[in-house]
Amino acid sequence: MSDTHDKSPKGTRIVALLGPQSSGKTTLVESMLLASGTIAKRGKVNDGNTVSDTSAEARARKMSTELTPVRMNYLGDDWVLIDCPGAVDLVHESHQGAMIADAAIVVTDPDPARMVALGPIFRFLDEHKIPRILFINKIDAAQGTVKDLLAAAQPQSSRPLVLRHIPIMKGQTVSGYVDLVAERAYQYKLDQPSERVSMDVAQNAAAPEARREMLEKLADFDDKLLEKLLEDSLPETGEVYQHLTKDFTENLIVPVLIGGAEHQHGVTRLLKEMRHEVPPAAVTTAKRGIPAGSLAGQTFKTIYAPHVGKISLMRVWRGSLKDGDTLGGHRASNLQDGAEPKLAKGKVAVVDTGNVVALTKIEVGHAGDIATNDAIQKAKQWIEPPHALFSVAVSAKDRKDDVKLGDSLRKICDEDPSLSITQIAETSELILRGQGDIHLYIAIERLKRKFDLVIETKQPQVPYRETIKKGVNQHARHKRQSGGHGQFADIKVEIKPLPRGSGVTFGDTIVGGVVPKNFIPAVEAGVMDNTVRGPLGFKVVDVSVNLYDGQYHDVDSSDQAFRTVGRMVMTEGLPQCEPVLLEPIYDVAVYVPNEFTSKVQRAVNQHRAQILGFDTREGWSGWDAIKAAIPEAEMRNLITDIRSISQGIGTFEAKFSHYQELSGRDADKVVQARKAALGAAHG
Repeated sequence: MSDTHDKSPKGTRIVALLGPQSSGKTTLVESMLLASGTIAKRGKVNDGNTVSDTSAEARARKMSTELTPVRMNYLGDDWVLIDCPGAVDLVHESHQGAMIADAAIVVTDPDPARMVALGPIFRFLDEHKIPRILFINKIDAAQGTVKDLLAAAQPQSSRPLVLRHIPIMKGQTVSGYVDLVAERAYQYKLDQPSERVSMDVAQNAAAPEARREMLEKLADFDDKLLEKLLEDSLPETGEVYQHLTKDFTENLIVPVLIGGAEHQHGVTRLLKEMRHEVPPAAVTTAKRGIPAGSLAGQTFKTIYAPHVGKISLMRVWRGSLKDGDTLGGHRASNLQDGAEPKLAKGKVAVVDTGNVVALTKIEVGHAGDIATNDAIQKAKQWIEPPHALFSVAVSAKDRKDDVKLGDSLRKICDEDPSLSITQIAETSELILRGQGDIHLYIAIERLKRKFDLVIETKQPQVPYRETIKKGVNQHARHKRQSGGHGQFADIKVEIKPLPRGSGVTFGDTIVGGVVPKNFIPAVEAGVMDNTVRGPLGFKVVDVSVNLYDGQYHDVDSSDQAFRTVGRMVMTEGLPQCEPVLLEPIYDVAVYVPNEFTSKVQRAVNQHRAQILGFDTREGWSGWDAIKAAIPEAEMRNLITDIRSISQGIGTFEAKFSHYQELSGRDADKVVQARKAALGAAHG
């Protein structure tokens, strides 16, 4: 970060490691740090001693739970590796890391059946024009040949997958690889760089054909190379490298490398690929549309640390940020290394172009915001948080923490914009929403660790409502005499059902002043009081109440008396109107790869869904959209069922549609549970 860094002509470059959970991204980061000489010994996820995954939540779960920038220097080039979570619940966190990267390394298991999980990752990278390398990890445990793996992975990528290496086999074990560009063979050595061996030793008869296929894919983007191949004139090795670099930088191809990070296999080759082909920050800056100016940086992650407060992780896209510079109209001081996972190395003097910095005591906006010398502005290209898929009702275990709860939840949602918090007036519940149960419980664990706040959770209440199926004319009288002025009010109303969505209406057709006009608002207030909770225990909707007759007393009638009788007339009248329960229905679109469509449809049906139709998912090759109407009560575990069938990548979007009548045993259970809850609350 200081002047001793960034001596390479390309400056600091950033690579984000993406991939499905358990594909080995954190282990690959460790192996890259070891190969570059940054660390002397590779840590292990199970031992909880890796450079990234430093949080208590990550180490307890033995998985990445937040993006972690890590610094290294390899052969004089400065790098920041961003280790991104692979869990589908944490996809937004991964996307934030990728959005400030010059390229991505997509890490995958060597299992053809799991290649479908690459589809959403590749699509995201396509949308944001991020070049990527596919690294097939754990190659020693491959389920099939590399050719099989590529055949399974290619449908997930809109760009051609260009195989750079093919394995050398020793019996059923992968013992090394052949570099198809250099036409050299390398033997794996445990926890060491691979050793070059002669091509004769490799004895890989498939190499010439595989190299020809690689060249043919490159020739699709260069007519001169195509002409050479048609004339059986093979290009020089240097020319092939030039084609690979050009096509990668322009995001035309996806190079494919193989290895085994756990044993240091193929890691040095990956580092060399990065060194030659990943574009510098200036190229990425132009693609991102960063505003002009002498200095521009973009916040990509907010962290709240105990005893420190808000920390903003930022990439400097243009210029150099120095201690004391003006950023976003404020003086920047206390610059810290943003690629030191524990943020424990103290101050740095200068942050050069392409590098990352951790900023404290200065407001530079939220994730995605761009800061120049004198302004903070929203980015033209940034990611929207995904739709919420799972929710819990939260409350502080200790009531004295209620005020603290709101502020702490705001900070947690600032750290992770894919979390959201909503206060539901109808149920008086505070609802925390996110991408799944793992996502929300990680957030709750962070609340305990960072803010010493113990949270209680429960399943959110469904905001059922009730209405009536028939009308009634109802009379009510309130008369009380207790010395002095008494209380008197007498009314007759007509209660009728209204069409769905009409709410509750009140009117009067009083003639002759039998109920003075000044008392009619009090009647209305009393009527509305008793629509908050009807005979079934829920808010009353879609009902018309018309006041058409009544009596009053010159002395004993009052607003209070007429409000009281307004409540009485509803209490006595609504049970005679055949009250019926209403439940909220959502329009849901379930998105899955078409190989899972039939199984997911069956699972969706088990959620009392009304299937409305099928279609292809717009813009997604090989994906279907299942449209359905689903009761809110049935949506709690919907995402869990969808993911369990679709290798974790299926998802859905939901939008409130309408309220629908619920009857029979299901309605009886809801009403009984409501009565029990209300009884306990008043017990």
